[in-house]
Amino acid sequence: MGPKTAKVYETLRARLASGEYAPGDKMPSERTLVEELGIGRTALRQVLARLLAEGALEVRGRSSYRVPGALSVRAPEGLEPWRIHGERDVYDNRWVKLQLWDVEPPGMERFEHHVVKLNHVAVTAVLDDQDRVLMMYRYRFVPQQWGWELPGGIVDVGEDPADTAVREVVEETGWRPKSVEHIVTYQPMVGMVDSPHEIFVGRGAEQVGTPTDLEEAGHIEWVPLADIPNLMARGELMGSGTLVALLHIQANRGLPGATAGR
Repeated sequence: MGPKTAKVYETLRARLASGEYAPGDKMPSERTLVEELGIGRTALRQVLARLLAEGALEVRGRSSYRVPGALSVRAPEGLEPWRIHGERDVYDNRWVKLQLWDVEPPGMERFEHHVVKLNHVAVTAVLDDQDRVLMMYRYRFVPQQWGWELPGGIVDVGEDPADTAVREVVEETGWRPKSVEHIVTYQPMVGMVDSPHEIFVGRGAEQVGTPTDLEEAGHIEWVPLADIPNLMARGELMGSGTLVALLHIQANRGLPGATAGR
């Protein structure tokens, strides 16, 4: 690091230590920090990368930085991961890849484990100023069930998941979110399936047309958030992405100073 970069690093470190950026807070955008601290974007990213490596920051999405929240539990030390000796394809197409991995858990003999690789997915809960969420009522033939879902779809190669989030909402509902915020990335079936799910919350939307993805589109409706607990209890919310996004919103609605999607 050069003198200017080192100074910016010390400045951000001091702010974190003083509590100016509190645990759980979202950091100012890169553009804001570049203008405020008088540093180039490339140099700033070097600073942020160092803070990430030190555990002083965590990243959400592509470039959304947050201060790690305070925790009372710590990860245990001294545990060993499984060793992966190799992998081979059993079946592969654009939608699903089935593999066998040669794995060795600590203290156990090696064996082959099935691994299913699916696509990278983005799902978005769009909220309006009336405490409603944009949803689709549709039929899923695999569970042979009707239910409510949030819009979402596959992240194209090289596409920013935030762009996917907006694109899928427009294609499936005809509404365009005014903004989207990344909430969490998770794996829905972590024991055997690799399919990263990116969850976004959008605020405000304008209707820009009718759905263009006719295969995915169903009945479109703004559903009151007050209805979500009963829909969940009745088993009418379909898909883990829908559940994770709506549970996040419900969990944060009652927090002091929190908005529905924060």
